[in-house]
Amino acid sequence: MNKKKYRLAVLATILALLLPSVGFAQVGEHRNTFSVGVNVGMDFNQISFEPTIQQKFHTSPSIGLSLRYVCEKYFSTICAIQVEINYARLGWNEEILDSKSNPLPDTYQRDLHYVQIPFLARLGWGREQKGFQFYVLAGPQVGYCFKEKEVFGDTWTVDASGNPIRPNGMYAQYGMSLDHKFDYGISAGLGVEWSTSIGHFNFDGRYYYGLSDVFGNSKKDVFSRSANGTIMGKLTYFIDL
Repeated sequence: MNKKKYRLAVLATILALLLPSVGFAQVGEHRNTFSVGVNVGMDFNQISFEPTIQQKFHTSPSIGLSLRYVCEKYFSTICAIQVEINYARLGWNEEILDSKSNPLPDTYQRDLHYVQIPFLARLGWGREQKGFQFYVLAGPQVGYCFKEKEVFGDTWTVDASGNPIRPNGMYAQYGMSLDHKFDYGISAGLGVEWSTSIGHFNFDGRYYYGLSDVFGNSKKDVFSRSANGTIMGKLTYFIDL
């Protein structure tokens, strides 16, 4: 099975696992609560490169709009659908070493500015009003990179041929524009909600696993894989309409 078919299979499997959770909710106690909110967070991103590029986390704040519809309560499980429209600055931040794994003064960062839309199934347990609720969420996510920027340090160490010194000889990424601006993958996480008389305060941690590559991945291309992987911390404030 090639990489493209494998990623589609993973996506189909996750969606298949989510459908029963939405389906069984249709036989529980009906809910009809629509909420709108704003979210802020912090993203810690790396690009999963093959061949490998040594990296530190690329960190950046994110902000967005959140919409939630609570549709059912099945026994103690509160079932909802949550959709967001977020701005996030992803990318990678290289940890540049010499052939003996000693740090070089060189620095390089690529900023990738995305609009992201996660479609999340949300299952919660606890208080619906005036109290705490624990929840898990998971679902597909799509995004589009509308801007990219390279940030070079003041120092750039090169060899006798003028090529950057890198332990595995990987420097083709410098100056290489994205081949694929559309991004898709799976997002999942868990969190806690505090419901009060003035609204719902949510804090969750998530992980986004990219199924698409930012660069070409054919046999003639430099990288066979170059996908986003993001750890997210997010704070959301909802009000019921």
